[in-house]
Amino acid sequence: MSNTVRTIPRLRVETTPVDDLKMLLPRVDPQHPLIWMRKGQGIAGVGEALRLEFSGANRMLDACAAWKEVAEASTVIDPLGVPGTGLVAFGSFAFADDSAAASVLIVPKLVLGKRDGKYWVTRIVADGASGADGGGDAALPAARPLGSEYRLSLLPGAMNADAFRASVDAAVARIADQQLSKVVLARDLVGHLPAGSDLRRPLTDLALGYPDCWTYAVDGFVGSSPETLVSVSHGHVSARVLAGTTSRGSDAEADHDKAVALATSAKDLDEHGFAVTSVVNALAPHSRNLITSEIPFTLKLPNLWHLASDVVGTLSDGSTSLDLIAALHPTAAVAGTPRAEALSLISELEPFDRGRYAGPVGWVGADGDGEWAVALRSAQVDASGDITAYAGCGIVADSDAEREYLETKMKFRPIVEAFG
Repeated sequence: MSNTVRTIPRLRVETTPVDDLKMLLPRVDPQHPLIWMRKGQGIAGVGEALRLEFSGANRMLDACAAWKEVAEASTVIDPLGVPGTGLVAFGSFAFADDSAAASVLIVPKLVLGKRDGKYWVTRIVADGASGADGGGDAALPAARPLGSEYRLSLLPGAMNADAFRASVDAAVARIADQQLSKVVLARDLVGHLPAGSDLRRPLTDLALGYPDCWTYAVDGFVGSSPETLVSVSHGHVSARVLAGTTSRGSDAEADHDKAVALATSAKDLDEHGFAVTSVVNALAPHSRNLITSEIPFTLKLPNLWHLASDVVGTLSDGSTSLDLIAALHPTAAVAGTPRAEALSLISELEPFDRGRYAGPVGWVGADGDGEWAVALRSAQVDASGDITAYAGCGIVADSDAEREYLETKMKFRPIVEAFG
């Protein structure tokens, strides 16, 4: 961890209700946006009051311990008390234990929020800092027009189409040998942003094009995920599991047929079952009354159908959202089953570090409540403007390499279109 508990400053946090914030995205930093929103609601951050970095196998539990220290040392005035008010940190965690990508919690200097007709601004200042540093009495940032348009192409990276198909065939052979039941394999696309590009442009396209997804931006990691890893609010826990995918139909009748075929596909139902079981098994020690969807339902997105199941319950052990992402990650929906064997095969067959792709992304509050998605439909933009995007799919016994490749093309579409 780059910031130890001993170096954490005391934070002064004050949330103030405001009349109306309208849109959040126009108010964030064009090059360094912090955003978490769905259906136009959520939180946006400006600046950094505190940044914590973590790595290694215990990165999420380390983050949990550090965050408790931050919260206990902070002075918080929060008259609203709704999710996203008071002290919050935006977070993004690497997929793999040995990833070179930093896992981060970022406390902004300003947090702008809107939820269920309530609007607020939270100002956060470290002891010894002044309001001029971005907190305190800092003015609400004005909405700024989007920067110049740009279009770029994302091209194959370390794994091209043929290499991906070969990796699927290799995985199916391992499954046939009963070494594992499912593995999730990904491939990558790369590109480069022009200097000074406004990252709010692709985020706006994602938020408008995929309103039912979590649109996020944390430390240059941007995307729009349909999958809720876990949400914790006042002792209640929920998750949405996605596994099993097909394309949308060309007209209403064909679209209906696609959804029915997905809902009755033995291959996709098997893949989905592994994912649901992994989530239930991870949450069961923390909740005595978990309830899951009796059968998966089809979730319609603009570019595809997913098989989905919801899991809800009441926490019985006081776990925070950070405790739960540590327990859940990686689920079978992004790794496979059994977990250890799937992770080993991913490391063998994928010629890249996934970075934060398929890791937890979201936010946590002072009380440990928060909302976290699985970081899908995503791209990492580094300081030099290089972009890396990933998309993957679950491989089971009767997977077909060409079909899986086409599924990754569908899953790349939101990011490819947002940047293109």
